[in-house]
Amino acid sequence: MAPKIQPRVPRGMRDILPQKMILRQYVIGRVESVFQRFGFEPLQTPALELRETLMGKYGPDAEKLIYDAQHREGKEELSLRYDLTVPLTRIVAMYPDLVKPFKRYQIAPVWRAERPQKGRYREFYQCDADIVGSKSMLADAEIVTMIYAVLSQLGFQAFVTKINNRKILTGIGQYAGVPAEMLGGLYRSIDKLDKIGREGVRAEMVQNQIPTDVVDKIIGLLAIAPNDFGKLRALLGGIPIAVEGLNELEELAKYLGDSSVPRANYEFDFSMVRGLAYYTGPIYETMVTEPKIGSLTGGGRYDELIGLFSNQSLPVTGTSFGIERIIDVMEELGMFPKNVGRTVTQAFVTIFGKELVGTSVRVANALRAADINTELALEADGLGKQLKYAAAKAIPFAVIIGPDEASEQQATVRDLGSGEQTVVPQTKLAVFLAGKLQGG
Repeated sequence: MAPKIQPRVPRGMRDILPQKMILRQYVIGRVESVFQRFGFEPLQTPALELRETLMGKYGPDAEKLIYDAQHREGKEELSLRYDLTVPLTRIVAMYPDLVKPFKRYQIAPVWRAERPQKGRYREFYQCDADIVGSKSMLADAEIVTMIYAVLSQLGFQAFVTKINNRKILTGIGQYAGVPAEMLGGLYRSIDKLDKIGREGVRAEMVQNQIPTDVVDKIIGLLAIAPNDFGKLRALLGGIPIAVEGLNELEELAKYLGDSSVPRANYEFDFSMVRGLAYYTGPIYETMVTEPKIGSLTGGGRYDELIGLFSNQSLPVTGTSFGIERIIDVMEELGMFPKNVGRTVTQAFVTIFGKELVGTSVRVANALRAADINTELALEADGLGKQLKYAAAKAIPFAVIIGPDEASEQQATVRDLGSGEQTVVPQTKLAVFLAGKLQGG
């Protein structure tokens, strides 16, 4: 006899069992509904991309995490997709006749060779929405407005989308006199401001051998309050790229002022940095402020990435939702509605005995035809055992049809939560259950 194989999954991977999948589908369904309300359309791309498609787009640290995947007889060098952004740019380059602006969303798994730990997996879902083909800051305002709509739809209340511009960050580096080769380290230090404070950022920059006068200038800029365009313009007004970034953000602010986004839910934070190397303009990151659980979205404008695949580049802006984190947070904080339970089944039709199998089958199918999710018992095991099974699955209602009910064309509906029973004519059973499921 061959040795038994130990059932397990690779490190950093996981199974998602039905009760968790129900919660995931709830979140994804509501996110998709908002995407479509804003005119975004679904897209699917392969899990595998040519390795040359992915490399050189994310920066060296990120690219160390890309999974290579090679067929034993394959001649192409392949990798699992690292995100959904680079595949989008390939799509746009391959299909130049796509109507522009091209608004797409994609919710799909990506793979990264992260160090596995609590809440961090090597396979996880990303959730992206992007607009290709518009330079207007109105496109960026649409993204921020959509972020607000998605998080509000899911029940989040205390959150703020922080907005900055990579051109301003470049201008800050030029103003302070940071050598070009040190800008990456500068941005990484600034990005830690919320965690380590201004003095912590100062210490890190000194440790990275950035000159003291440069450090003093950077710290002075970091002291500027969010939304204070005037003070930043006074300091950076002589640096063209910084002025360009400020003009873009002020235009974006005007459009957001005309939108439905409350002022408390967005701010212009000139110290906010997004890590990926391909951003070229406005960048956004949404933080939940109460309770403090960190960021749920991140994104920005990347107008040059498509040019790596095509002779003509196109402007692109978009965002990615941390769908995995959103699901975990909603579950931890009890944010799911009460009717999003442990099962998708709404009614369980019992089989009283072999002579009544046909009756139970007909009733179950009638309920399904009325759009009630119905499970039919598959064995006449005894009513107690069947009801125990339904209760274990948290099915809200059981339908019992014994000889007396069958002879009178009736059914007994048992509320498996309260134990309450009601005798209902079979012709009115679907209407009765629909009312109960709606809280009637």
